Amino acid sequence: MNLENTVEIIPFTTALTEPIKTLNIEWLKKYFKVEPKDEIVLSNPQGEIIDKGGMIFYAKYSDKIIGTVSLIKIDETTFELSKMAVTDGVQGLGIGKKLMVYCMDVAKKEGIKKLILYSNRKLLPAIHLYKKFGFVEIALEGGVYERADIKMERIIR
Repeated sequence: MNLENTVEIIPFTTALTEPIKTLNIEWLKKYFKVEPKDEIVLSNPQGEIIDKGGMIFYAKYSDKIIGTVSLIKIDETTFELSKMAVTDGVQGLGIGKKLMVYCMDVAKKEGIKKLILYSNRKLLPAIHLYKKFGFVEIALEGGVYERADIKMERIIR
């Protein structure tokens, strides 16, 4: 089954406030824990991401939201690729890849010069995906997320 060709990427709307939280909470509880910073952002994605100049996208399949990713604004040219999650039953089917392609296209179109992300080395499929998209490891500062043990960046050309 290849969902990749039938998955549509759609932008955040106020009607779609809940999926970013439910998808990320599902993922966080499976692998780590929900940190206070997560709770703040996921409980108010409009105020914490959209209103601050960021973007949220969803992967939609058969009228169901099955994945999400956010571009959180750091400054005019740098955004954090964050809050990426794909629901359990469809992981490994190319949805994360499709979300990444979409984010790269948006970054180029919007004049974003650099994307950063925080992850954990035990998430091997995610790290592999990021490397495939040209992300390289850089120095990790402390205090961002307890679960983060790797920081990566990608310069957009």
